[in-house]
Amino acid sequence: MKCKFCDRPAFIKLHYPRMYLCPEHFTEYFERKVKRTIERYRMIGPDERILVVVSGGKDSAVTAHVLKKLGYNVECLHINLGIGEYSAKSEEYAKRQCETLGVPLHIVRVRELLGKGIGEVRTRRPTCSYCGLTKRYIFNKFAHDNGFDAVATGHNLDDEASFILANLMNWNTQYLAKQGPVTPSQFNGKLVKKVKPLYELTEREVVAYALANGIEYEMEECPHAAGATTLEYKAILNGMEEKRPGTKINFVKGYLRKKALFETELEETELRECRTCGMPSNGEVCSFCRFWGLEEPIDFRIRG
Repeated sequence: MKCKFCDRPAFIKLHYPRMYLCPEHFTEYFERKVKRTIERYRMIGPDERILVVVSGGKDSAVTAHVLKKLGYNVECLHINLGIGEYSAKSEEYAKRQCETLGVPLHIVRVRELLGKGIGEVRTRRPTCSYCGLTKRYIFNKFAHDNGFDAVATGHNLDDEASFILANLMNWNTQYLAKQGPVTPSQFNGKLVKKVKPLYELTEREVVAYALANGIEYEMEECPHAAGATTLEYKAILNGMEEKRPGTKINFVKGYLRKKALFETELEETELRECRTCGMPSNGEVCSFCRFWGLEEPIDFRIRG
């Protein structure tokens, strides 16, 4: 088959909208869609400093690549989780990705920072749970300490659809009330604005963009991700998408239209400053400082 817009051989068949595209026209389509997503949800402005959290994987690498190409002021942060060879390889990929882009890369290593890597803490809490807590705290405080206007993550349409479905299945209304393409800045800027530029693009499209543009990335899954329920929900949604193209985007857009239904049940919890680090907390000590047993705040300010 040939590209819809030229005579070159098709590189990808899009199922929604239905069309064949060559690498050049697919790249244009992808970048235009990211640009429209940013504008539709008023994610970021041209003068804002953006911190892209890069894992070494495809989604964050593509996010950094497209934002840089669209002219945004981008720097990157990689959080080395201390998970053996997996984390070592992920850091190397992140370094190469940022060198290719010509953007600054900042690296925080969890084992050096906190004494133990992810998976090495004796706790009843699931590994993925405290890993998420740790990553969110680090990238938010790093962004706050260094004056970034927004944090961009590589969450794509598949991630969002599976998250919504998982929380609907369990009626986690508080999570459903907070989900979306943009999380505004709160608590006098100590909770930095978070944005998801790939919000309306599927995982398949992200992989295709990386291939079309020669972006190398870590393909190995985190060892702790095996058996995660989100993978099961993704498989269900993929099966539905194959039968009815457009299922994922229509599901997510429908959720956004009805999100106010969940917001009415959101319990208003007054945030306060954590006694240890001064960051927003629901109690006297924030979840991060309590879990890691911190007695002094961590200073992420870039020096030199």
